[in-house]
Amino acid sequence: MPRPLRRLVGLLAAWGAAALLAEVVGRAAGLGALGGGDSARRRVALTFDDGPSERTPQLLAVLARHGVRATFFVTAPACAAFPQYLAVLEAAGHRLEAHGRWHRHALLLPPWQEWAQVRWHPRPRQPGPLLYRPPYGGHSPLTRLLAWLAGRRVALWDTEGRDWTGAEASTLARQTLARAGGGSVVLLHDGPAVTPALLDELLAGLRERGLEVVPLHELPPHRIGWREGLRRLQGSYGK
Repeated sequence: MPRPLRRLVGLLAAWGAAALLAEVVGRAAGLGALGGGDSARRRVALTFDDGPSERTPQLLAVLARHGVRATFFVTAPACAAFPQYLAVLEAAGHRLEAHGRWHRHALLLPPWQEWAQVRWHPRPRQPGPLLYRPPYGGHSPLTRLLAWLAGRRVALWDTEGRDWTGAEASTLARQTLARAGGGSVVLLHDGPAVTPALLDELLAGLRERGLEVVPLHELPPHRIGWREGLRRLQGSYGK
């Protein structure tokens, strides 16, 4: 094999190994990112990805009816499409954080685009720390470094509402309640048709269990260490 080709193969192999390590350590284990909070405080953080959308007013109505506030991880294209909802979200006491300039996995972004992805924030002057949730939770080998350089904290989750599936709201709510507890960070999405009904049942169930729903920064989230990271790995890839 010619030397230039051997070098290219070696570089591709090294990048592939680094990408696998970023998947395992960065996304699945979440080491060093912000995760759940103190289970003894009986608080649950409710978060929404991908918005704002045409579904946002329905979500706002459900949240207002239950008297709770949440954190919305928004994207730049969605903010451009529905700018009127940003002020409404903030006026209702909800928190805006970043989900990126593009809803693409980090491995599909060249380094200069991922830098722009991580740096973008809908409210860069709000009191920090400013949070960034990578789309799909996906990491490249550069994600954590770029987040550190941009002064962002990577924020993940530990409980999925799975509202992107075709299941009914009652089924999703029951499954989510079975996984959620004190300190949980629940992931829902701003957009699916099932989410408002799921949200309504979920909030009723959390209240019945004596769990207070708060925005993520009021949980507050803790940095994910090795012990929690190993538990997350088991949840990601099975026991």
